[in-house]
Amino acid sequence: MFELIKTDTKTRARLGRLVTVNGTIDTPVFMPVGTQATVKALDPRELIEMGTQIILGNTYHLSIRPGMKIINAAGGLHKFMNWQRPILTDSGGYQVFSLAKIRKIKTHGVEFRSHLDGSLLFLGPREVMQIQKELGSDIAMVFDECPPHTSTPEELQEAVQRTIRWARECREQPRADNQLVFGIVQGGCNPELRELCAKALVALNFDGYAIGGVSVGEPEPEMMKAVELTIPFLPESKPRYAMGLGTPAQIVELVARGVDMFDCVLPTRVARNGTAFT
Repeated sequence: MFELIKTDTKTRARLGRLVTVNGTIDTPVFMPVGTQATVKALDPRELIEMGTQIILGNTYHLSIRPGMKIINAAGGLHKFMNWQRPILTDSGGYQVFSLAKIRKIKTHGVEFRSHLDGSLLFLGPREVMQIQKELGSDIAMVFDECPPHTSTPEELQEAVQRTIRWARECREQPRADNQLVFGIVQGGCNPELRELCAKALVALNFDGYAIGGVSVGEPEPEMMKAVELTIPFLPESKPRYAMGLGTPAQIVELVARGVDMFDCVLPTRVARNGTAFT
């Protein structure tokens, strides 16, 4: 599943190898974002030519458009996209943050108003894991609550407890054959909550662990602090994923801190507007 090949003697940087049903991924790895089953402005051939090992999709967005009926008719997400390499699907937890104006958090999940037509969509641990099972992604993420940087201590505590509870429910749900499932650690920049959440998720023995609740409006030093507060409580033997972080400078800093996987919309977004990273 995940093999830790080497750790740098001067930093926490790691070389690893993650085996999935649709291919082996050498880490550290950057994952281009294909939210709605496409990496904007690029086709699968171009992604392969540039050495892309894995891409990312989003459960919330895919379930709304193109919708599960169309994806299932195509034979799953890989066939729908004409992409036979690994795919990681985010659960929709980030949309709890980004679509805060059109959602309501409830005990067993989140009620969204579709950003397209206003129709109701309920996502909870069962719904999210079922959608990802049907998508057939290589790596499925648990459903979590991603709180904003402006959260009060009480709100942060509630988000962590809800994230842990939902992670337990996700762990119990059926998954696609050989599908890996990653837990997501929340807790803002609160050391006690980061430790609490990380230890609770590690006890559930997920296939990998993500550091969530970063890139939610906080200054860059606080992003790095959240990572540093989480890493010590994650097992060396499992892959580590910093969600939503992936600028060139961030990748260098995060690799040195022991992170293995990254995603960010920025590279393709700025490329569509005439800018390239060199």
